[in-house]
Amino acid sequence: MYCCTSCGRYFSQTCNTFLAGIKKPLSVIVQVIKARTEGLGFNATCRTFDVAKNTLLNWEARFTGIKQTLLLYALLHVYLKLIIEGDEVYTKVKKNAPPGESLGWTVVLMDRSSRFLWELRCGRKDSKLFKKALGTLEQLINQTQDLSLITDGERRYGNVLFEICHGLIRNGKKGRPRKTLKKGVKVRVKNKGSQSHKRGPKRSKYQTPHPEHPTTEQDIKDGDIHANHCEAFNSSLRRRNSTFRRRSNTYAKNETSLQRTLDVYWVVHNFLRAHFTTKQVPAVAFGIIDKDLSWEELLAIPMAA
Repeated sequence: MYCCTSCGRYFSQTCNTFLAGIKKPLSVIVQVIKARTEGLGFNATCRTFDVAKNTLLNWEARFTGIKQTLLLYALLHVYLKLIIEGDEVYTKVKKNAPPGESLGWTVVLMDRSSRFLWELRCGRKDSKLFKKALGTLEQLINQTQDLSLITDGERRYGNVLFEICHGLIRNGKKGRPRKTLKKGVKVRVKNKGSQSHKRGPKRSKYQTPHPEHPTTEQDIKDGDIHANHCEAFNSSLRRRNSTFRRRSNTYAKNETSLQRTLDVYWVVHNFLRAHFTTKQVPAVAFGIIDKDLSWEELLAIPMAA
C-alpha cells in the first residue's frame, strides 16, 4: 500500500492497472489471453479453463485499456522515415450478410520494416471507417519527417488522407493556392485487375492518387509498391482470431466485440510476441522499447482513463 503525499489517500500497487481487484492467479490469466490470441474461440476458452463468460469479457475489456496507453507512448516518438502498408481483411458480424453491409471489415496499417501494427479498426467499409483508422496516421505524420503509405488497389486511403492531412503551396502568385499532401508524405496505389476489356486510356499500374509537395523526395521504386506484408498478416490473423476463421460459424456477435478482440491482439502482437520473420518483438524492432516486456510488466502498466 502507498499513501499520496498531496491528498493523503491510500492506494495499492495495482491501482488503475489490469490487475486491480482481480483475485485469479496471474498464470491463469496469461494462459487464457494467450489461448484467445492463438485462435481459441470465446466459448471454447471458457470451457477449457473453467472461466465464466462474464469474467473473460471483463478481462478482455480491461486488457484493451492497455492498448490506449501503449499507443499514446508510441506516438510520442519521433521517426525519420516510415513505410506504412494499408490493407483490409473481412469477416462476418452477427449474421451472414453481403460484404457491403457487413460491419466486419478491418483496416490494417502496418509498418513494413518492424511489422508494428499502427491500426486495427473494424466497421462498415465506408469513409467513416477509413477516417478513424487514418486519424492515427495523421498523428504519426506530425512525428515523422518522411512517411510513405502504400496500398493494393484501395483508393480511399489516399483520398481520406488527403482530406484530413493536406497543405497549401503559397508561391505569391495570383489565384487559389494549390492543395497537396504535407511535405514528406507520399501515397502510392498499386492498381489491380485488367483493363484490356475496357475502353479509353489504360491506367498505369502504379499511381499517385493526389498531388504531393514539390519538395518531397521521390524515392519509392515501382517494385516496392505492394502490401505483401499486410497480406501475410491477414492470413495469420485468420488463424489466430476465431472470428476471422473461414468455413465456420464463429461470427462476431457485434462490432464492439470484434474490436475488443482486435485490441487484445494488437497488444500481444506489438509488445509480447516475436515476429516469425524479424525474430523480434515489433515494438523492440521499431525502437519504441529497448527490451521485450514480460506479461507481469505489461499487466502492471497503468491504463489510460
